[in-house]
Amino acid sequence: MFRNILVANRGEIAVRIIRTCRDLGIRTTAVFSEADRGAPHVRLAHHAIHLGPSPARDSYLVIERLIAAAREADADAVHPGYGFLSENADFARAVGNAGLAFIGPSAEAIALMGDKVAARAAAQASGIAVVPGSERTIDPEAAVAIAGAIGYPLIVKAAGGGGGRGMRVVRAEADLAEAIASARREAVAAFGCKDLFLERLVERARHVEVQIVGDRHGTVIGLGDRDCSLQRRHQKLVEEAPAPNLDPSLHEAMGAAAIRLARAIHYVGVGTVEFLVDARQSAFWFLEMNTRLQVEHGVTEAVTGLDLVELQLRVAAGEPLPIRPDDVAIRGHAIQIRVTAEEPALGFVPSTGTITRLGIPAGPWVRSDFGVEEGSRVSPHYDSMIGKVIAFGPTRESARVRLIRAIREMTIEGVATSAAHLASIMESEAFIGMQHDVGWLEREGIAPASSFELPSPQHAAESVFRPVSLNTPQGPIEVHRYVPRPVARAIQQNPRNAPQVHARGFGATKGSPVAPIDCTVTRILAAVGERVERDAILCLVEAMKLELPVRAPGRGTVSAILVAEGANVAAGTMLFEIAAD
Repeated sequence: MFRNILVANRGEIAVRIIRTCRDLGIRTTAVFSEADRGAPHVRLAHHAIHLGPSPARDSYLVIERLIAAAREADADAVHPGYGFLSENADFARAVGNAGLAFIGPSAEAIALMGDKVAARAAAQASGIAVVPGSERTIDPEAAVAIAGAIGYPLIVKAAGGGGGRGMRVVRAEADLAEAIASARREAVAAFGCKDLFLERLVERARHVEVQIVGDRHGTVIGLGDRDCSLQRRHQKLVEEAPAPNLDPSLHEAMGAAAIRLARAIHYVGVGTVEFLVDARQSAFWFLEMNTRLQVEHGVTEAVTGLDLVELQLRVAAGEPLPIRPDDVAIRGHAIQIRVTAEEPALGFVPSTGTITRLGIPAGPWVRSDFGVEEGSRVSPHYDSMIGKVIAFGPTRESARVRLIRAIREMTIEGVATSAAHLASIMESEAFIGMQHDVGWLEREGIAPASSFELPSPQHAAESVFRPVSLNTPQGPIEVHRYVPRPVARAIQQNPRNAPQVHARGFGATKGSPVAPIDCTVTRILAAVGERVERDAILCLVEAMKLELPVRAPGRGTVSAILVAEGANVAAGTMLFEIAAD
């Protein structure tokens, strides 16, 4: 086993890795940017090394600095966590060339599965069906012809990406060019890769993934599956294990397919094979393989009793897997929410600032994994997720009830969060009845509940659970709900029809649009002298790995552009001057 591991990440996942290392008696070295001085992961590690400025491109994404930090720390292994460089083959190769162990699969496996087009071909070679799509990365000039052959609606996808970044749904040819341009900008910002491909959109599909682990001795074991269908903008919000409401034959077939693919590419480490599923037709298609630990790994740990980080460390050290297929037993059900710094009632605009109060939920059968604490600064330079809450129970319904209870006990002040909105979703009939799919939330919608509408402890005490009989396609089931429902009034009847909110930086200062939060200007779309209507998009900005539009607060003429593309600007910075009509 290793002596000292450099944890090449930050936030919640860095804390998670450090804790398992402590359990195993392994020393850890944290790394941090200027924004993360004093962060929990820095304090929990045995040693910490400063990488550089706050932007990830100048710190957490600089391979040379990470290798130098590992050498300075006298580390013998590097754990990449998830995100950042976790699926970067060049990083894995550089770690190996430095004489260190990379806690993950080989650079060759990362490169193969990281190229989504090559991954599709590998899946097909293993006898796994794929969604119809382009067989190579696309040339924008040839995209119209390729899209016409595939058929609309379709998705533009980043070939070297993951995590829902660099994806755009296109329903008509007229929207294709802008979707390609937008997806490419986001892909370059998130992954440093501009390659894209096209894939047919499978309507009303579920997103189900299979957790696998392989060692260097040729053993690959499946650790069950998870449902990640509750998504917004292709970002997972709620995950659960095992995937509910599926025919047992589907569980078995997907598990076998995942193991077959992992064996074909000689996979070593923890990984996830993701599928789109049509439960009505008992059909599934390969989506992608993530060659790293997943954000949602905790629900698999809850139902298997296994520590996936420990398994990663052991197989990376060359040990044979300490478990056999017969040792893996799925018990009960677990559900997880991702707590993100966003304001749902304002169109999910990212929220930055200092966390002035933090009460993390606990109690029976609840696990909270957070990378922040009171006094932590939520920065625009990184992903908006600040923590996760997982609830376990003998049944899906008991896990759901416990998770809602945990959310109601949580207190976060200083930044807006998605917690109340997620509680609303989990109280919906579609979620309770397991009828949601990847497009359900944006198609049907749950009115965004403000992050400031979590009930006070006194209000929560007045709200009680009572049994309610609900009819579902599977027959009547008994569930529990808060009565009266402690989620405050709906802000919009349907999120699709939500108006553009001119507040918190989206509004105007004396008629001039300002930056919504600390961000980077990625594209200027207006010109001096141009007449614009209210809500016209003036520019695009990037913050927390998201691309956001800044809109005109009213009709007028652009008299001045005060920023340039690529500029880093603070919240409230005036971006344009507009002379009102």
